[in-house]
Amino acid sequence: MNIFPGNKRYNSYNEYFKRTFGSRVQKVSIDAGFTCPNRDGTAGSGGCTYCNNDAFNPSYCIPSKSITQQIEEGIAFHKVRYRRAMKYLAYFQTYSNTYAPLAHLKEIYEEALQHPDVAGLVIGTRTDCMDDEKLAYFSRLSDNYYVMIEYGLETTNEQTLMAINRGHTMAQAAAMIRKTADYGLKTGIHLIFGLPGETRQEMLDRAGIISALPLTTVKFHQLQIVKGTKMAMQFREQPGMFSLFSLEEYISFIVSFIERLNPSFVIERFTGEVPPRFLESQPWSNLRADQVAIMIEEELTKRDTWQGRYFRPQL
Repeated sequence: MNIFPGNKRYNSYNEYFKRTFGSRVQKVSIDAGFTCPNRDGTAGSGGCTYCNNDAFNPSYCIPSKSITQQIEEGIAFHKVRYRRAMKYLAYFQTYSNTYAPLAHLKEIYEEALQHPDVAGLVIGTRTDCMDDEKLAYFSRLSDNYYVMIEYGLETTNEQTLMAINRGHTMAQAAAMIRKTADYGLKTGIHLIFGLPGETRQEMLDRAGIISALPLTTVKFHQLQIVKGTKMAMQFREQPGMFSLFSLEEYISFIVSFIERLNPSFVIERFTGEVPPRFLESQPWSNLRADQVAIMIEEELTKRDTWQGRYFRPQL
């Protein structure tokens, strides 16, 4: 059996940070007031059908506050819950955080890095909001700071990408992911499991598709129907479109998925976590991500299996 650091059966994000920094590091979310090209008409309008950023934005994240103020308030917030954190990463999470001219990006990112407790950046964005000029800038920053570029991929299915109004293709996304890694940058993606029209087998097969990409981290979310989204309206009008995972189904599925996953990928999280007041439907929304992670670890042990057990590199 392949045992990962920390005696885990998968490549754990917490253990990855311990290896990278030598201590616990906590991400501090920041809302820098960005939007997305599929909201303002550039690549579409209305945004992704599942998206309501208010559902995961901490209360201190208000774009009218300065970057420094949000970092200070975020650190104070996390010190209550994560007392062992010694350093922090400025996590630009809301919408597409490279969707602006480079001069503006430099202002906000360099303000964040001036904070003495900030060891680096995690930048959430879309692959169609990145270019060589920005990649070169982030690559230079990574010489002295931790820099992670997180791309929302969500699915590899072209029809689903169109249906959820992503405004880009899988081929375009894969090309930018490869280019980002070519610049020497740590690269991560998000995937959502349970989007309408996708079968469980198709989602399992996705493990092989993403395993061929040059990724550092992966983040998995079960589909959650969030109030105030187009998808919530679709759910009310056509519930038969959806096949949401029960807790038991999801645990079984995700274990089968990571058995097929490249073992070099660090798994940041297995599930999304949205306050129940924002949810149109999710039968196990009362469980925190760390509680579900424990159940997944128990299932890995029960099956005597591990991340990458059935992974085969492409020749």
